[in-house]
Amino acid sequence: MYGMPEEIDVAAEGALRIISLNRPEALNAVNDPLHSGLAELWTRLSEDQEVRAAVLTGNGKAFSAGGDFGYLKALGGDSALRAKTIRHGRELVLGMARCRVPVIAAVNGPAVGLGCSLVALSDMVYMNPTAYLADPHVQVGLVAADGGPLTWPLHISLLQAKEFALTGTRIDAERAVSLGLANHVVDDPLSEAIACAKKMMELPQQAVESTKRMLNIHLERAVLASLDYANVAEDQSFQTEDFRATIARLTAPKS
Repeated sequence: MYGMPEEIDVAAEGALRIISLNRPEALNAVNDPLHSGLAELWTRLSEDQEVRAAVLTGNGKAFSAGGDFGYLKALGGDSALRAKTIRHGRELVLGMARCRVPVIAAVNGPAVGLGCSLVALSDMVYMNPTAYLADPHVQVGLVAADGGPLTWPLHISLLQAKEFALTGTRIDAERAVSLGLANHVVDDPLSEAIACAKKMMELPQQAVESTKRMLNIHLERAVLASLDYANVAEDQSFQTEDFRATIARLTAPKS
């Protein structure tokens, strides 16, 4: 649906769209097709006049394990791919911030890196008790241009945002709720997210969508204040020796 790559499954249930990251064998780690698809998805979702709400989840055991190491290695050596990916990252962030309909994240497992970013940009978040959030961009030598640090200061204190962004600390589900990074911890986040979406779909459409837009104006302004700097800094970080050495170690054959 929407011409998405096989790495993104979009299923229609009436006016609801269930969006599943679909690389379960790789814990939904982000590769080029998945990243490119996410950059286009939110505009296409907004333009679908039949849609009233969307649920975002991951197939398999994880929501998303973050960037695929092979993809990250390719980004370090291919300037054209890197420029496209950084542009797509910008489109992804702004696309989610401007998406017309409510997007509810059903976090079924670890949400790391870009997975964590998708959660932070969603409108409501249901997490499995075993799930966690983490943004390890800095740990691999990267600036998180489309990561949690763009939006976390709107959800939590600046000091806490710095701790999580600069250390990559895992945030378990209960703590995520207590901090304001998630709404609920539930055993079946997908069912609960679908129920929430259907509840909102029963409410007056213009009121729901305009109220979401009013709230997300704050999000969009905050993102735009730092996004240009973040994009340039991320591009530079892909070219550092620290990043190359880290990725070489992570992708080296295991003996």
